[in-house]
Amino acid sequence: MSAVEVGVFGGSFDPPHAGHVLLASLALCAHGLERVLVVPTHTHAFGKRLTSLDDRLRMCELAFAHLPAVEILDIERDLPAPNYTLHTLRALQQRYPFAQLRLLIGADIMPEAHAWHEFASIERLAPPIVIERQGYPASDPDQPALPAISSSEIRRRIQHGLETRGWLAPAVERYIRSRALYFAT
Repeated sequence: MSAVEVGVFGGSFDPPHAGHVLLASLALCAHGLERVLVVPTHTHAFGKRLTSLDDRLRMCELAFAHLPAVEILDIERDLPAPNYTLHTLRALQQRYPFAQLRLLIGADIMPEAHAWHEFASIERLAPPIVIERQGYPASDPDQPALPAISSSEIRRRIQHGLETRGWLAPAVERYIRSRALYFAT
């Protein structure tokens, strides 16, 4: 029996936006993955302050709800802090022993890879699939590029009362408003 390829898409997802959903869709369609595991970071390895994990998990459930091959996991909740990608991948390998894990990574994140904990081990355990993003040098000019949407820009827009339509799934936008997330205090 050959291993099925499963994409692992980790990140802050603070909030999850259209670019995240497009990345998962592209990974499934263009790279032949069977599943994509979306793994919101519990505690950021670089000390970045995050919205609660429960809120980010719920927003991910809402954002990816229409993609049945996407599974939202809270596996990092039970891992020791700080959450390193390598530790998450090892835990996922135990949970999915017959899967060939592939780390899904945006071209915008790739330049930071040298700062990751044991990136060479990550590459061996879950060979990365780099997804192109507008505004970053293309390693494969034939691959479609994701729009340059960022969670930090969305948070800024919400804080300043600016429009986010088209950047967020409507259900995520409603959730943010209902919980008063990202509004200036």
